Amino acid sequence: MAAQRIKSLLVAVFSLVMVLFYTPVLAQDHGAENHGEQHEATEEKLDPAKIIMDHIKDAHDFHFFSIGDFHASVPLPVILYAPGKGVKMFSSSKFHHGHESYEGYKLVDGNIVAEDGSKVYDFSLTKNVVQMFIALTILVLLMTGIARKYKNGLGVTSAPKGWQNAIEPVITFVRDDVAKPNLGHKWQKYLPYLLTVFFFILINNIFGLIPGSANVTGNTAFTAVMGIISAVVILASTNGHFWGHILWPPGVPFLVKLILIPVELAGVLIIKPAALIIRLFANMVAGHIIILSFISLIFIFGAMNKGAGWGFSPVSILFTVFIYFIEILVAFIQAFIFTNLTAVFIGQAFEGEHHDHHEVDTHHGATA
Repeated sequence: MAAQRIKSLLVAVFSLVMVLFYTPVLAQDHGAENHGEQHEATEEKLDPAKIIMDHIKDAHDFHFFSIGDFHASVPLPVILYAPGKGVKMFSSSKFHHGHESYEGYKLVDGNIVAEDGSKVYDFSLTKNVVQMFIALTILVLLMTGIARKYKNGLGVTSAPKGWQNAIEPVITFVRDDVAKPNLGHKWQKYLPYLLTVFFFILINNIFGLIPGSANVTGNTAFTAVMGIISAVVILASTNGHFWGHILWPPGVPFLVKLILIPVELAGVLIIKPAALIIRLFANMVAGHIIILSFISLIFIFGAMNKGAGWGFSPVSILFTVFIYFIEILVAFIQAFIFTNLTAVFIGQAFEGEHHDHHEVDTHHGATA
C-alpha cells in the first residue's frame, strides 16, 4: 500500500514538473525568430506523452534505439486480410517505420490501415504476441525440465539443484499461503491453475523490464483475457448455495433485496474480473511511465540549457535505477496479488459447500 502511494505521488510530481518546464521551452522557441526549423525539431523531440506512449504501446517491431536515420529494430511478420483483396503476408520493415506504404497499406500511429480506407483485419504477430509466446515457451521448458528432475528423484531423495532451488520455495509459498487458506479441502484441484497464472504473469512482468521489450502485462488485451479466464474458473466453481445467496439474499428485507441483487450480480460478473484486470494493468503501466518520465526529464532540462541537462542526468539516472529495482519487486507482488485474489474469489464461489463439508467432518469426528 505504501509503495502504491509513493508511486502515485511520483507520477503526480513528475507530471507537474514536465508541464511546468515543457511550456517555457516551447514559449522560448516561439520567441526565437531565427530558429523556426529548430523549434519544430525540438518540439517533436520534447513531446513526453508521445515518447512514453510509443514505448509502452504495442508495435509491429522490437525497437531498441535510433541514431539519425538508423533504427536498431527487429521487424515482425505482418498478416492482413481485406475483403476482396485476400490475405497479405510480409515483413513490417516494408513500411520503413511508417514513412512508406506497401501494397496499398500504410502504418499510422502503430496501426495498419488501407490507403483507400477499406476495412482491414490485422492478424499480425506484434511484439506483445511474440514476447508472450517467448515467455510461454521459456516457462514450459523451465517447468518441464524441473519436473523431469523430480521424476528422476533429484530433489526428492537428494537436495534440489539449479532452478529447483529458486522455484520450489515459490511453489511452496503459493500452495501454503494462497491455495490452502483460500480453497480449503479443494486446494489440490486448483493449485495447477494458480501456479500457471502466477508464473505466467511473473515471467511476463520480468520480461517487460528488459529495455526494448514489450510491456505485455501493461496491455489491456492481455489482462482482460487473464481476467476473463479467471472469471470463467470462478463461475464454474459456484454452487447452488452461492447463487441462492446472490439471487435471493436470506434475512434481508424485500425492498433491500431489489437493490442488493443487481449489486451482487454486478460484483460476480463485472466487478471481480475488472478488479483483476485493472489492478494488474494499471500497476505495470505506472512503473514504466515513471521510469520513462525520469529519462524524459534529461531531455527537457537539456532543451532549456545543456548544462542543466547534463547536471540533472545523474539525478535522473539514479532515480531511474531506484524505480527499476522497485519495479522488479512490483513484478512479483502483482503476480501474487492476481493469483491470491483469484484464489479468494474461487473460495467464495463454493464457500457454502466448504462450510457444509467442514460441518460434516466435525459431526463425524464428534460421533466417533
